[in-house]
Amino acid sequence: MNTLVACLRLARTESVGPRTWRRLLSQHHSAEAALDALPRLPHRGREPLVIPSQDSILREIEATLRMGGHILTLLDADYPFLLKEIPDAPPVLSVLGDVATLSHPGIGLIGARNASSSGLRLAESLATELVEAGLSVVSGLARGIDTAAHKGALHRKGLTVAAIAGGLDKPYPLQNAHLQAEIAEKGAVITEAPLGTAPLNRHFPRRNRLIAGLTLGCVVVEAAPKSGTLITARLVGDYGRELFAVPGSPLDPRCRGSNDLLRNGAVLTESVADILPHLPPVLPEQPVSTRVAPPSAPEPALQRRPEDSQARHPSFSFTPSDFPETGGRTDKTTATSATPSKSRKFPQNGAFLPLQATLPPPLRAAATPASVITEPPPPLAETCEAVREKVLDLLSFTPIAVDDLVRRCQFSASAVLTVLTELELSGSLDSLPGGRVVRAASHGENG
Repeated sequence: MNTLVACLRLARTESVGPRTWRRLLSQHHSAEAALDALPRLPHRGREPLVIPSQDSILREIEATLRMGGHILTLLDADYPFLLKEIPDAPPVLSVLGDVATLSHPGIGLIGARNASSSGLRLAESLATELVEAGLSVVSGLARGIDTAAHKGALHRKGLTVAAIAGGLDKPYPLQNAHLQAEIAEKGAVITEAPLGTAPLNRHFPRRNRLIAGLTLGCVVVEAAPKSGTLITARLVGDYGRELFAVPGSPLDPRCRGSNDLLRNGAVLTESVADILPHLPPVLPEQPVSTRVAPPSAPEPALQRRPEDSQARHPSFSFTPSDFPETGGRTDKTTATSATPSKSRKFPQNGAFLPLQATLPPPLRAAATPASVITEPPPPLAETCEAVREKVLDLLSFTPIAVDDLVRRCQFSASAVLTVLTELELSGSLDSLPGGRVVRAASHGENG
């Protein structure tokens, strides 16, 4: 079976979220094996689990390719390396534009839809400064600050990425359809939703996760309390990325959320000079852009394009001399951060781990050129029932980190992850950002 088709069928199955997808591949060592095992696993509700047919997935691939798009999975070498680091990385991405743009070092620039004129000017100015510094600008294509950020980047012919909530064929808002087309031509548009998906309110948190996961850090320009922008800001902290905020008038309700971020440790930002010293000094080599072959081929052949954006845009890197006194690193004693230093994913020496090192061993092997896993799954000495009982005893309506759960269970990590996968499929627990799990609200003490 075509690996790409198997990955998409698994990802498009109801009850299989990003973490469950990753756990299934970790346990079964290939998308095909995980797909074969899925019907035998317990699942949510009494109705049989509905897995999309191979024909429907082939139609999705064909339609995406017809409109000039690409489909990436977590197993692809050109999947964005920063996005792959987050615990709930989308297993499948649909992309319009240059795939290599997604791995270009970037900064998120987000804020209010009903932004002030001064906020719009500042967002456009910041975007221009960021691309002039060699960074890309990532935003959500919404009205207001997002639109100004994209336009500011395009004004200087820089790279920009638009993360959207719906399918690639459903621009939102409609007045930004032309802007989306321009971004696809000069940068990239990205979504985890299949074609034909209308952008609904429940889809936007996923869009926000893409912005937070793709970037080295995120700048908030005007955000009201309880706004969607603050959801992205929270995810930035969960993922260990840097959070920046532009100060605003305390009399303007559009600035109360962003001002609160500053009170809680976000880096005060007025220009790009406030951003660059807080970014890692050395960045990994950028991957070469690839394309997904038509589904009629036995396996998707990746077509390399040496003329991709790497040749057209300057590379981005820091040297110690670029930073005053800190040697290119953020000194946590002098610089504020939105999250504690222990949650920071970037090594303090500025060097990134190799991409494969960020994955569990089975996925790490799947990301190698051979894409063949020959080692058998590790044997489990514990019975699933004993592990299940222990996990259920430890689960509550208060979120707990999976790592803490494994330590408290005193069973092997593979055994605990197997049970967590089954519990999530059956609706007994929910996965949360930051690698945490919680007992599902519909399951009480006897669930």
